[in-house]
Amino acid sequence: MKYNLKNIIVMEIVNIEKDAYEKFAGQFDHFVKKMMEMGKRGSDKRLGEWMDNQEVCDRLRISPRTLQTLRDNGTLAYSQISHKTYYKPEDVESIMRVVAERKKDAAWRKPRKPRTNGAVTV
Repeated sequence: MKYNLKNIIVMEIVNIEKDAYEKFAGQFDHFVKKMMEMGKRGSDKRLGEWMDNQEVCDRLRISPRTLQTLRDNGTLAYSQISHKTYYKPEDVESIMRVVAERKKDAAWRKPRKPRTNGAVTV
């Protein structure tokens, strides 16, 4: 009779004391319960509550490039799911003042055109 070694399954049996097994089983049950609780907490937050790029740009009145900068420098937290970026509304609200202050600073730094009062200089 020929044996094909690819089809042979090797099984190893480990004997442990009953007390050790029960302790392990109890810890495993506790772990499973914790994971189930965490899963339930995560499912309470619907994706519909989160904002996408366009909604954030509209809310903050900024360009997509400015939004990218806010993400890059860590000013605005975000999550990515399947190459799409989402933001918590409370995070967006918390940086509204920061964005407004930056806009004011940028407006003051812009060079102003000199007033001519209708006079023409030659």
